[in-house]
Amino acid sequence: MVSFKLLSLATFAAAVSAQNATLRYMPFGDSITEIICWRALLWERLQTTEWASVNWVGSGKTENNCGDNKYDRDNEGHSGFLAINIANQNQLDGWLKTNPADVITMHLGTNDIVQQNKAVTDIIAAFTKLVNTMRTHNPKMKIVVAQIIPMGMGSYNTKIQDLNKAIPTWAAGMNSTDSPIWIVDQYTGFSGSSDLRDGVHPNASGDKKMADKWYPALITALTAAKAEKLKTREVEFVA
Repeated sequence: MVSFKLLSLATFAAAVSAQNATLRYMPFGDSITEIICWRALLWERLQTTEWASVNWVGSGKTENNCGDNKYDRDNEGHSGFLAINIANQNQLDGWLKTNPADVITMHLGTNDIVQQNKAVTDIIAAFTKLVNTMRTHNPKMKIVVAQIIPMGMGSYNTKIQDLNKAIPTWAAGMNSTDSPIWIVDQYTGFSGSSDLRDGVHPNASGDKKMADKWYPALITALTAAKAEKLKTREVEFVA
């Protein structure tokens, strides 16, 4: 028969605090993750919550002159990168070896469409490989995937909408109890004219809209990751 030692309230509170501090969150994507300010806004919003001590991870620290020298800039955004190339070249594997994560947000596919007009089916196949890579490194990875923002130039939004329509069905097929996938609709309500500074990257209003969309899903993912770590911690106290 399995029994558990009773933890004092102080010990339990310390354990909860430690789990928050050891949670690792990776913002992952292309330039719409790298050279923007939604990460700064999102970090600032978390500072008034229990998630203030979450460690943001990634190999880069680039941003868009966001005017905040305090926030955790670590991210895995790579300007100009295609989801297909990241997947085919196994780049995420190396990034996660260097910076393991418990939670990932992913905004990818823009460059696949804008640069090379890749087929939606090929982009979705790349997403599958990327998620499998995440789970190879952490079988309990909590994953938040964006339906990507519109462009303010060209005729790219038709294919962007096609990709966005394909994402929920793909995610449902990839979803698992241990490693759930949440979808965030970054397209709806985002203006390709007034929310972009250059036709591609969000301006101040666009950054705010993206942060507002990421926030509830990220909280949900962090909560799930924390519960997972607390469950593991409880096992350590098995008599």
